[in-house]
Parts: sequence; structure tokens; C-alpha cells
Amino acid sequence: QVQLVESGGGLVQAGGSLRLSCAASGPFSAYAMAWFRRAPGKEREFVASINWTGTRTYYSDSVKGRFTISRDNAKKTVYLQMSSLKPEDTAVYYCARFRNSVADDKNSVADWGQGTQVTVSS
Repeated sequence: QVQLVESGGGLVQAGGSLRLSCAASGPFSAYAMAWFRRAPGKEREFVASINWTGTRTYYSDSVKGRFTISRDNAKKTVYLQMSSLKPEDTAVYYCARFRNSVADDKNSVADWGQGTQVTVSS
């Protein structure tokens, strides 16, 4: 099992940017990683994922072209760069580790972080 700790959330105006970080303790480099989010009153949804080498990424349609997921295996950290933020991006953002090295199955989460709040004001 791995512990995941997110940081970088906060309050930002619409059109602004934020970068979330997720630091892992325990096994990291062999696993795909992902970001999910849960908006108020809604179910948790997939945002983005990245395979173990960082060479393959996947995005939800709602964030494609605005968000970028990346990872640094030496630092055991995964990032989510968020740009052109919209009020509908307001949510708690969760880091997740997949059970395997590929990033194309968003149902294969093995571990979750505690979440970090992102609020986008209009």
C-alpha cells in the first residue's frame, strides 16, 4: 500500500491556473497514477491519468486541452497543471494510484489520497 498526499489546492479566479502535486510514499514508479475530482453534490469523476513511464496520458473531455498530468518518478510525485480554470472545475481533487502500470482503466484504483480543495470563483 502507498500513502498519497495532495497539495496545491486553493481559491483562484476563473481563467486562472493552479498546479496540484501528489507525493507518494511506498511503491510509485511502476504504477500508473491518476487524478479524480468530486464536485459538491456529484459523484467522483475521472480527470486524468498517466502511465508508469509518463509516455501515455488520458483526459476527460471536460478538461482536455486545459489540464496536463505529469510525473517525476525520482521524486515520487504526480502533478496536475490546471489552466483556464472554470467555476465548474470547483471540486475536491483526489490523487490515485492504479493497480498496474497502464493508465487506461480508470476503475483499477488501488489507493486514494485524502483530497485537496480547488475553488474557482466567477
